[in-house]
Amino acid sequence: MIASATNGAKWSPALEKAWVRLMRTAPAVLERVQADLKAQGLPPLDWYDVLLELDREPDGRLRQTDLGKRLLLARYNLTRLLDRLEAAGLVRREPWPDDARSSAIVLTDPGREARRQVWPVYAAAVHSHVGDRLDKTELETLATLLGKLS
Repeated sequence: MIASATNGAKWSPALEKAWVRLMRTAPAVLERVQADLKAQGLPPLDWYDVLLELDREPDGRLRQTDLGKRLLLARYNLTRLLDRLEAAGLVRREPWPDDARSSAIVLTDPGREARRQVWPVYAAAVHSHVGDRLDKTELETLATLLGKLS
């Protein structure tokens, strides 16, 4: 066990327990949700996240750098992810109108439909793996606590 943190704060069993559970829980829940999507033949969550962010825009387009800032996934693999989405016909790249160095990522009609198909399964999976396990007060407490960390 670590004796003290660099700022002088003491490492405690409670801190260790919270840290370990946080690091184990988020990936485990995401894996279960991913498995539910895969079982239904749907694309992975990172695909959904891109499609959702684009669908939230009135014209279905975002500058690639702005899209990367909004995503729940690591930005370092965004280009490869967009390559796969483009190959599947769910997005297309276009030059950004006033900046030749930037690309617009544009949601296609098939991309919009794919997002709509994923949502009910995604929502049910989150409900099953999180919502069914915690009551409303616990969910609000969890959200508040995680908000303090982010």
